[in-house]
Amino acid sequence: MSLVVDIRKRLGSFSLNVAFEADREVLAILGSSGCGKSMTLKCIAGIERPDEGFISLDGRVLFDSKKKINLTPQKRRVGYLFQQYALFPNMTVRDNIAAGVRKENVSRRDDIVAAQIRAMHLEGLEKNKPGQLSGGQQQRAALARILANEPELILLDEPFSALDSFLKWQLEMELSDTLKNFSGTSVFVSHNRDEVYHLCDSVCVLTEGKSEPKMAVRALFHAPRTLAACLITGCKNYSRIERLDETHVRATDWNTVLEVSGAAEGAVYAGIRAHDVRPGGGDNEIRCTVERRVEDLFSDIVMLKTPGGGMLRMEALSGALPKLSPGIEISVYVAPENIMLLEG
Repeated sequence: MSLVVDIRKRLGSFSLNVAFEADREVLAILGSSGCGKSMTLKCIAGIERPDEGFISLDGRVLFDSKKKINLTPQKRRVGYLFQQYALFPNMTVRDNIAAGVRKENVSRRDDIVAAQIRAMHLEGLEKNKPGQLSGGQQQRAALARILANEPELILLDEPFSALDSFLKWQLEMELSDTLKNFSGTSVFVSHNRDEVYHLCDSVCVLTEGKSEPKMAVRALFHAPRTLAACLITGCKNYSRIERLDETHVRATDWNTVLEVSGAAEGAVYAGIRAHDVRPGGGDNEIRCTVERRVEDLFSDIVMLKTPGGGMLRMEALSGALPKLSPGIEISVYVAPENIMLLEG
């Protein structure tokens, strides 16, 4: 089921300007808190009305400001998984799922409910209420209710935000299986890069209400286009740059000339991932002073002051870096192919 979204909405001083397409895939909307991710989902679901724009699902128009079309949530055939799952607290698992069955399918309600209970591995929990379920069981019950409605599109609004890391990992694997078996399109909202990497096929980065072009998830992490996209994928090192020629830039915050692979036209920043900064001499050698060393649980982190006064973060697995005390001068290097050239 193809989804087309091109909408604008203003909320006080905040403006939402989002455009993307998705087709039988799991698309992530990735962005920091307050960037408009949840509002985008609510507009697609019909809970909020955009000021202008267009939304269609498999050729069926859900919203068109010019033609004054705005289908109700009930007519959109969209399943919405809220952060807290929104199960009815006084209803059993069976009744919660049954509440999702469409009116035209009432005669098949028992069969539909039974099928979803089996699909979500909820056997034996049919008479339990949400308060008697674990977080994973609640999520599966909420998904079962959504799927019982036979949606053409599933929207997931940060479904792991309130979970501890161990439970979150278990539910990620279960949700991944569910989404793979879903024949339509899914849109997954998150500010967590790991969730997006594990679960999604493509991603649209949202920054302060404005969307970037959709790209494959792995392409985003390997070659982000903008500084905002680079930072949200976990990059800790960036500097403003001046272009010198086709293969060289000056990183002004680090006061060093860097050889890069590929033209720098249009780029205004350089980004370097912390694990690509390595001790010793080599390509793009930078003489730095150790500011601080931090031993993390599974890695060592060294903060380095560059000739330009800006900081570089160097990171490696525990024990892989030499013992470096504050004040020591060392050389580090970065391979040209590991320097990301970024738009603003």
